[in-house]
Amino acid sequence: MKKITFIYSFAFLLLLAVVSCTVKDGIDQDLSFLNTVISGNANKLFTISNDNSGKVTITPTGEGVASFIVNFGHGTGTSASATVMPGGTTTHNYPEGSYTVAITGVDAAGKQTSASYPLVVTYRAPENVAVTISQTVHTIQVSAKADYAASYLVYFGDVTNETGTALAAGANANHVYATSGNYTVKVTALSGGAAKTDKTVPVTVTDPFGLPIDFDNAFISYFFGTFGTNQGFAKVANPSATGLNTSAQVGKFTRGVEAWSGTYSPLDTPIDFSKGNKIKVLVYNPDPALVGKKLNVELEAATGGTPANGVGVLRVALTKSGAWEELVFDFSTITAIPSTAKYNQLVLRFNDSTDGAGAVIYVDNFRFTY
Repeated sequence: MKKITFIYSFAFLLLLAVVSCTVKDGIDQDLSFLNTVISGNANKLFTISNDNSGKVTITPTGEGVASFIVNFGHGTGTSASATVMPGGTTTHNYPEGSYTVAITGVDAAGKQTSASYPLVVTYRAPENVAVTISQTVHTIQVSAKADYAASYLVYFGDVTNETGTALAAGANANHVYATSGNYTVKVTALSGGAAKTDKTVPVTVTDPFGLPIDFDNAFISYFFGTFGTNQGFAKVANPSATGLNTSAQVGKFTRGVEAWSGTYSPLDTPIDFSKGNKIKVLVYNPDPALVGKKLNVELEAATGGTPANGVGVLRVALTKSGAWEELVFDFSTITAIPSTAKYNQLVLRFNDSTDGAGAVIYVDNFRFTY
């Protein structure tokens, strides 16, 4: 009996030795510690940008997880999900709206645990909207910029129930008004979502500046630039609304110090010699001492540079004081000016034969005729 007992004891010890050699230290069949626990704190999961890009950074967390599968709840194909390793992140750009993000944790044994989280992406209203408008007669060009704006709509203010004109960031929107007048341009800065911000800018649309010139159109920018010390020009009330000229507004020419003092006026509409060759202008001289002094009408900036400046110059003397008179500048007497000439600038000078400041005359109703 003792011999048999010894044999069985030895066999049991041998079995234990075999088992201990086939199972590594520290590993048994209990893998329950790998069960996935996914964080339920959405504040930790999502970092939402505030620049209206819709960019959301997703950071899945969990214990005992070998990898995560993130389904964004938006997008198609490979762009609809991403695999993230522990400690890692993934990003996705969302339009404004509400979404459900599903995160699946996969443990080392291949077991999967899933949880879903609500995500709300809201775009902020654009800020610091700035509108720039450039203008040439009836045509305006609008550009806009703003913080957090994806694009813009422009309303030009001349159409009832107007549909906004789309304007991309960094681009320009052009518009031609049928008539001059006062308008309000509205620019709506769009966030890319529901939020938006409006900016309005008043615009005065002008008529072309060119002959005839009568100073009475509120929607013409009468530009008479000056050269020479103390040379002046201004639109003023008619000092003597009688006789040849009863209009309300006229131009006041104040002579500068130097003999060459005067004014210059770039024209939106050129003086076209195919449509005339004489400039007629009404002049009012309040000072009897100025009778006999000459007003210069000079044409410059010919289209194509021909004729050159200095060719189209005429001087006509004042004959009256205290009453409006008409002076006629007959450019048909200058044979060097062809019938196809077009001049883009009008120049006025007075009494250019001598220095001396302070002389004042009034001018009105410039016309170009045959």
